[in-house]
Order: sequence, then structure tokens, then C-alpha cells
Amino acid sequence: MTLVDVVVDRGVATLTLNSTANRNALSFRLMDELSAALTAAVGDPAVRVILLSHAGPVFCAGADLRETTAAVSAGTTLPVVRLAQLLADLWECPKPLVARVAGPARAGGLGLLATADLVFAAASATFAFTEVRLGVVPAAISPVVQPRLTARGLAELYLTAEPVPAARAAAAGLVTAVVPDDGLDEAVAAAGAAVVRGAPGALAETKRICRDGPGVVLGEGPSATAMRARLAAAAELSARTFAGPEGREGLAAFAEKRQPYWEA
Repeated sequence: MTLVDVVVDRGVATLTLNSTANRNALSFRLMDELSAALTAAVGDPAVRVILLSHAGPVFCAGADLRETTAAVSAGTTLPVVRLAQLLADLWECPKPLVARVAGPARAGGLGLLATADLVFAAASATFAFTEVRLGVVPAAISPVVQPRLTARGLAELYLTAEPVPAARAAAAGLVTAVVPDDGLDEAVAAAGAAVVRGAPGALAETKRICRDGPGVVLGEGPSATAMRARLAAAAELSARTFAGPEGREGLAAFAEKRQPYWEA
């Protein structure tokens, strides 16, 4: 059984996270499969748009904390380092990337959303950067998240770690559009059909302009190499905090279903 299902239809490649047993948490295997599926979709001339979706009620719970705990104990590579590589792959994707969110998105899962060009969320979906409550920092995802959010929205969501409704996430800049739950698939399909009508080369160049952001001279924006380097450095910071005393306590508290000492 694969953890990422792939369907190509009318120019749209739908990559569906299907690891419902752990709420689509970002395990090594899921991230490897998602990277492979992305590479295949980018290389397929029949694919004009890539849609990131999910099975089950949760879009993504963030990092796989069991794998993270095991890696911290063993002193091996943490999943967050692999996440940085995946985010770089998604950020560099030359084809328009659309995300469909029908349920909760947490922590590293919001990093996935930040790499998308368009994000459509069901009104009932919720979003939260939960890292500080685990004793770690949202460093690994910040290089892709910061360009999307307003400065005030970033501080609010990062520091409070509170789940916010889709409408608040949209106001902060993380979500493109919020639609009624029963209209989500229709809205996503309409967006995909609209994007497919664009010329492939023009779409790729236009996406690059959007990604580089305002105030950047065309053709002189941040290179993909620079973003990959920023993500790698940020992942190192995240890994250090996971392995530090607060991170270890946060992971232990999560596993033992108790409050960490700073909340007790």
C-alpha cells in the first residue's frame, strides 16, 4: 500500500496523502513517496497542474513524532531534515501547485501548504503552528511560510500555537480561498481547469514571478539554490531544538499524554 496515491486526469496530477493511520504525519516514507510522485508529475508532459490533497479527515498532523523521538534517542537524522528537502522540492516545482484542505493542518503540514501557489480550504478546516508547545521552534518551515504570511499574522500564529479557523488563516495569508465544506471539490476543480488553460511555459515563468515576490527585479529574484540553502540551515535549527532539553520533554509529554513541565 502506498502512502501517496497519484491520479492524472485532464492535465491535473492529484497527489493524495494517504497515511490515515497516523493522520498523514510526515514520516520518512510518506515524504520520500511524495517527492517521488512530485518528480514524476513534473516530468510528465501531460501534467499541467499538480494538486496536493489528502485522504481521511486530517490534511496533515505535522512531523511524525514517533520517528522523531526514535531519531533523537538514536542520534540519527531527524524527519525535520528530510522535510526541508521535501519543501525545497515543492518550492522549486515549475508547474502550478494547488492544495486542497478539508481538515486540520498542523505544524509541518502548514509548510506543505506554504509551498503551494493556491490553497483552497473547507470552512471547517483549522490551522495551527504547534511547535512551541512541544518545546521546539517552527524553523524548518519558516523559509517557505514567512513569504506567505503577514508579519502580524506570523507572530500571532507562531507564538500562540492556537488552532485558528480557515477564515483567519486566509486573512493571515496562508489560504487563498475558504469555501463551504460541500463546495470544496468543486472550487478546486474549477481552479485546476482554469490554470490548465494557460500556456505551460508562460505559467512556469509567471509562477516564478509570483514566488520571487514584490519589489524584486524580474529575473533577479531568490534562486532555488538560495532557498534550498535556507531550508537546510533552518532544518538544522529545528533538529537542535528537538534534541535539546525542551524538545525532549515535549516529545516525552506527547508520548505519555501529559502536560510538559512548563504547563504543569
